[in-house]
Amino acid sequence: MATLAYRCGKAVRGAPESFAQFKAGPSTRTPIEILSHIGDLLDWALSQANGKERWPSPSSLSWDGEVERFHASLQAYDAYLALKKPLHKPAERMFQGAIADALTHTGQLTMLRRLAGSHVRGENYSRADIQIGRVGPAQSPPPERSEFD
Repeated sequence: MATLAYRCGKAVRGAPESFAQFKAGPSTRTPIEILSHIGDLLDWALSQANGKERWPSPSSLSWDGEVERFHASLQAYDAYLALKKPLHKPAERMFQGAIADALTHTGQLTMLRRLAGSHVRGENYSRADIQIGRVGPAQSPPPERSEFD
């Protein structure tokens, strides 16, 4: 979960106001729609874990509200997993569904940042300072220089 927090946090941090409504094409989701969907996925994963599976109601928050919701939903899911209670769905099912989908959408946000003219610098994520349990908005900054520069 910390990996998702780091990578998605990087994709949304410092985005210009106009980014939330950016359209790459007529049939594509906007970044705010994608981020809202990631929040839905995390809420759904928590409901699967605790045995009360449900798909959440759509949200209509501002960009900053959706960023806060992303981190709050991720923190709630991570906290539940840390309790080591029995999972009501196999961990593999939650990962191959909601979590893998959230990572895919994180990549979409990063790509959309580039298309919108607000590039997110690449980095070697295997060397990133990602720590178990650190799933809030306070993440280590990326390195000053990257092997990808």
